[in-house]
Amino acid sequence: MVSHAHRGTTSSALTRLNVNAARLLGIPPTGYAHLLGTAPEHLNDDRYRPPAVTSIRIAELATVHAPWTEVALLLAQQSDIGSLGVWDYLITSAPTPLEGIRDAAVYLAAVVDTSTDDLRITEDGNRVTLSHLNRADLAHEAACAVRACALGLYLRRLSEAAQRPLVPLHVALAAEAPRRHDALIELYGTRAIEFGAPISSITFRTADLTAPTPHAQPGLSAVLRRHADQTLATAVPLYGWLDLFRSALASVPDEAGPALSTVARRMAVSPRTLQRRLDEHGTTWSAEAEAVRRDRVSRLLHTTGLSIDAIAARSGYADARALRRAVRRWYGTTPAALRRAGHPHGDALEPAR
Repeated sequence: MVSHAHRGTTSSALTRLNVNAARLLGIPPTGYAHLLGTAPEHLNDDRYRPPAVTSIRIAELATVHAPWTEVALLLAQQSDIGSLGVWDYLITSAPTPLEGIRDAAVYLAAVVDTSTDDLRITEDGNRVTLSHLNRADLAHEAACAVRACALGLYLRRLSEAAQRPLVPLHVALAAEAPRRHDALIELYGTRAIEFGAPISSITFRTADLTAPTPHAQPGLSAVLRRHADQTLATAVPLYGWLDLFRSALASVPDEAGPALSTVARRMAVSPRTLQRRLDEHGTTWSAEAEAVRRDRVSRLLHTTGLSIDAIAARSGYADARALRRAVRRWYGTTPAALRRAGHPHGDALEPAR
């Protein structure tokens, strides 16, 4: 499941990986902490998808501080299984490593921006080649690091799936030969590395990727694919200041109506500055707060068995009558009719609390 809503964004897990590498390289946080998606509430919440440019800028900073070969190795070494979420387990839990990497290619959007990155699998008799294409607007050194790391990550996950070190037959990098190859030899476990290739790729023996994955559980791959679909369906892309504001607004607990001062504090600005920024983005505090209330009321009506009075209290309304007036204004109907319309097939509701 790849939506246009995911374009231009990556997973927060990928951003965390880049931020962690920056820390290990000794890059001061002042160089990247201002980037959208690096705030703790976004960086540590897998629902959010920071802009791809955030990871790009951090990668560019990294290659200023260290050779691209060492940055690629560091990123791959820090990518422990599970660090990239469900995408990792799609590879390691499939019946064979080859089936796992096929699933990973289908769900590449769970990690990267698929408008710029692509994983292609070519099967040719006794060889399987994985090609990673990267068309993002990166500085040359950073692009080299990203492509080299991607191949190293595929190798690491496939080896973890096979539960033994896999040695590639050949590695090709769309990069000029560096002065030293040590980091790349360590990354790939081979000296068979070609430079100046049109596309970065890594080639394996088919037999290595088609042997059964040890301890694979029947049906688990289907469960993981559904989980990946759900992850993408519920993702919250972050594109700009207004997205940051709306995520802060939505994070106010359901039991309390959204307060301007609370949201302003979460965004580290004064209430007056917050209102001015909203005006600059063509909206107002009252309109945004109303939208959050509307979404919460609709969700509570459609997913719980709470009474109208209880929903009114949870949504910040004085009483059920005020809630009914709001629902009439939004939808031209009553809360009861809206609830019935949302469950035409009699879906079960959560029990009232």
